[in-house]
Amino acid sequence: MARACRFVALRYQKKAKPKLGSGPEQYQLFDTPEYAYRVFVTNLDAPIDVVVGFYRQRGAAENRIKEAHNDAGLAAHPSARWAMNCVHFQLAMLAYNLNCWLMLFSREEASRVEELRHTTLVTARLRFLFVAAKIVRHAGAVLVRYSDHYAEQGKLGRLMDRLRAIVRNRDRFTPVMVSALRI
Repeated sequence: MARACRFVALRYQKKAKPKLGSGPEQYQLFDTPEYAYRVFVTNLDAPIDVVVGFYRQRGAAENRIKEAHNDAGLAAHPSARWAMNCVHFQLAMLAYNLNCWLMLFSREEASRVEELRHTTLVTARLRFLFVAAKIVRHAGAVLVRYSDHYAEQGKLGRLMDRLRAIVRNRDRFTPVMVSALRI
């Protein structure tokens, strides 16, 4: 069954960029030095600005879905039973959300929402989980020693200090960061 579709094409003027290197320039399909193009195929019967806003929000969501599918294990269906796959899905989404909270916990104290960028699961895994370190005992304390070449040592130390500082105070938890993240 054929449906009518609408094409919405946008042309954005590019900001001038300094040319890097002397090699030949790589062009993209429908890309010119002066303009960048975006095209949407839709069945929405709405004004252009509404259609563009809708697909702009959706694009970010589809990137998150792709990340969860490829990196968080949603592509795997471990069982032929529906209930088992539902549990697997819930655990994968819990792991994804915990990673997002971990990235928020590791932010600078004075960060603002506009400055924060999304960190993918793969990047977070490389930064905080696959870390070369050794466990040593010194003066009765057990310590983790990182390589001097580990670039994220300060951020990981700050993150671990914040996680250790979480304590329960009656029916709520005490804040571990002085300033809240404001929009």
